[in-house]
Amino acid sequence: MKKFLIYADTSVFGGCFDDEFSEESKSLFENIKSGKFILIISATTLREINNAPDYVQRILAELPPEM
Repeated sequence: MKKFLIYADTSVFGGCFDDEFSEESKSLFENIKSGKFILIISATTLREINNAPDYVQRILAELPPEM
């Protein structure tokens, strides 16, 4: 099965904690954890997440390492 590369910016990570986008954002990250998608983020997104609250950083930390 071909895996899709998914680009996510910082707002997708923060979406996990927003009532309007929480369900979809969490579903996306579950699909990444299960290996259905491969996450792509930019250096800017990584820098922004590193400066974000711990609970946002934890989302990235719980994802599988790059392939």
